[in-house]
Amino acid sequence: MPHLIQPAPTGRAKCRGCGGKITQGELRFGEMVPNPFADGDTTHWFHLECAAYKRPEPVLATVEAFTEPLPNAEALKAAAKLGLEHHRLPRLNGAERSASGRAECRSCRTPIAKGAWRIPLVFYEEGQFSPAGFVHVPCAGAYFETKDETQDLLARIQRFAPSLTPDDLRELQSELGSPPA
Repeated sequence: MPHLIQPAPTGRAKCRGCGGKITQGELRFGEMVPNPFADGDTTHWFHLECAAYKRPEPVLATVEAFTEPLPNAEALKAAAKLGLEHHRLPRLNGAERSASGRAECRSCRTPIAKGAWRIPLVFYEEGQFSPAGFVHVPCAGAYFETKDETQDLLARIQRFAPSLTPDDLRELQSELGSPPA
C-alpha cells in the first residue's frame, strides 16, 4: 500500500495524531490502510510532524522515497528514526494534570497524585489510537527509554498538548530532568 505526501486541497481534513485541522495547502501525510467497512483502502491523514511522531515506520519510508524537495525532511527523518529506536515513544500523547488520584503509572506502578503532571499514552491498533494509561513525568525517561532526549520528549509533549503555557513547559522540563519517584 503506497502512502503519500501531498498538499491538502481543502481545509476539511483532521489530523489523526493531534486532532487539529490540516489547513488548505499544508503538506500532509496520508497513510493508506485497509477499509474496515468495504473493499479497498482508506486514507488516514496526519500533519507531517504528527505522523513522524506517531507513525514513524510508514513516514520514514515515504519521506525517503519522496522525490520532490520536502521542507524539514531531515527533521522528519530524525523524529521517525528516534520513534523506531525507542518503540514506546510513539505512544506519547501530550501532558496533563491528573484529575484524580486513581490512575497508576505504567512505569513505576504507583498512583499518580491528583493535580500532578502525567503523560497520557495511546496505542495504535487497527487504524486508530486507543487510550493506554499514563506515566509520571519523572518516569518518562525510564518508560520511553530516552534518558538523554529530554528536549525531544518536550517537543512531542508540546505538539500533542498545544494549550500548555510557557510556565507549564518549564515545569514539565524540570520534572523530566528529575529522578523517578
